[in-house]
Amino acid sequence: MKAAEAIVQIMVKEGITDAFGIPGAGINPVYKYLEDAPIEHFCMRHEEACMHAADGYYRASHKISAALCTSGPGATNFITGLYTAHIDSIPVLAITGQANTWQMEQDAFQSVDMESIAATVCKKVFCIRDAEKTPEIVKEAFYLMRSGKPGPVVLDLPLDIQQTEIDFDIDSYEPATIETIEADEAKIKEAIEMIAAAKAPIIIMGGGVILSHAEKELIQFAEMLEIPIITTYMAKGGVPIEHPLNAGHAGIQVGQPIGNKYFLDSDLVIGIGNRFTDRHTGNLDVYRKDRKFIHIDIEQKQIGKVFDPDLGIVSDAKSAIQALTTEAKARNLGSINPQRAADLPKTRKELARKTDFDGTPMMPHRVFHEMNAGFDANTMFTAGCGITQIWSGQLQEIDRPRRYLPSGGAGTLGYEIPAAFGAKVADPKAQSVTVLGDFGFTFMGEEIAVAAACKKPIIVIIVNNAYLGLIRQNQKGAYGFEYAVDMPYNQDGTMDYIKVAEGFGCQGERVFTPDELKAAIKRAQDSGKTYVIDAICVQEQLCDMGSALDNVKSFVSAD
Repeated sequence: MKAAEAIVQIMVKEGITDAFGIPGAGINPVYKYLEDAPIEHFCMRHEEACMHAADGYYRASHKISAALCTSGPGATNFITGLYTAHIDSIPVLAITGQANTWQMEQDAFQSVDMESIAATVCKKVFCIRDAEKTPEIVKEAFYLMRSGKPGPVVLDLPLDIQQTEIDFDIDSYEPATIETIEADEAKIKEAIEMIAAAKAPIIIMGGGVILSHAEKELIQFAEMLEIPIITTYMAKGGVPIEHPLNAGHAGIQVGQPIGNKYFLDSDLVIGIGNRFTDRHTGNLDVYRKDRKFIHIDIEQKQIGKVFDPDLGIVSDAKSAIQALTTEAKARNLGSINPQRAADLPKTRKELARKTDFDGTPMMPHRVFHEMNAGFDANTMFTAGCGITQIWSGQLQEIDRPRRYLPSGGAGTLGYEIPAAFGAKVADPKAQSVTVLGDFGFTFMGEEIAVAAACKKPIIVIIVNNAYLGLIRQNQKGAYGFEYAVDMPYNQDGTMDYIKVAEGFGCQGERVFTPDELKAAIKRAQDSGKTYVIDAICVQEQLCDMGSALDNVKSFVSAD
């Protein structure tokens, strides 16, 4: 059979049932065999959106899908999506077309060196130059995506390689076995000794816990010792909202007052599957002062990347948590600080940010108030970047894991809509919603047409403040100026996002008051259509932030 057919057959054997792509001359041999494969293909409107859709698909379902595109500019348009997935540890099979092998050094039409360009934004790039090696390379690609710290892999396929006859029998193909990385027993014992000696420990649940499906095990471990749990932005929803040990988020942007308080009051931090990123830690002197750190991560290179912990443990999150639980039980270790744990629910309620503002134009906080009230716990949400994303992280209430699907490490404008579509494909029975700013809507906004055409409805909520809000806040706060960030035309009628929605086969409405927004959310859900809600908000509202956990400033009056 031809190498292109072998690739498609392996995709099926490895469990791929959905693909997001745009056909083109450089990848058409693969498309020939996709036509009759048990893989549903969704034709996107931009190559970057193919990657974001496959990314959102995995976040919602933890199933790998494929993103496909042609060579040259099609392939280079994958780069932002690769980066977005890679930094958040999301596996995607990215397949790009390529010129014939003999043309690759000749600056041929739409031939580009994807091996060099994509090498830093994925786990590996394979440009297949020997057709007979296609099956073993594709097998390795699937292994790399799933093993260790997961992430995307690129298959760059020269046109002549795709069409070469090879000796391959799919019945002889078996997916590679993924080994579980287990913690060193001595280090687990040392960790329990540190926990037993602590007076005010805190657990950080990172995105790696969600990827390992270990959130239940972590909660049970925390309950046994009554240790409060802080969730990182990537783990939002990993602990139920009203769980008595839920200490919210810590951080200088998407952090919450409850999380920052409990973190600053701690003397031992147990970070599991987290990266200690800058928007979480802020000033490291403040973050590290007077406390010890245990860091558990599946990737050796992650430990010590930001700062050296007192104890580093290389392990899969679930395996490590199970080992910690076993060792704690063996030592009859009980509650570490019962009073601190008992105070948490009341303190969390007292420190919660206000969202029920009245008035017109609406406070952005009120948009999230209505979203929290209007959507059920199984709703999936995507968020990208900017001031709207920060408000989303601070204010949205998510009760389940794998229901909040943000671009975390990259903060990618344009991720929101195609990722929401990909999530809807992965879990069609759940409502899929994206929240973004008026400027952000113009990044990959065309992908609402795909949701409409494919009858996979999503809801798009625009927090329209007619500003590049976060950039304005940075300009004024850090540099004392404001320039090129106001966009009055996004509210004054010049721009009409509802006509855009209608032109792409969707429905929508512009709202000005909380009551109108509440009703619009209900109509959007009842419509069964892709629906755009343009919520007109206060233009110059700032978001809470700071440079360190102890100086986060609130820009909202409680009145």
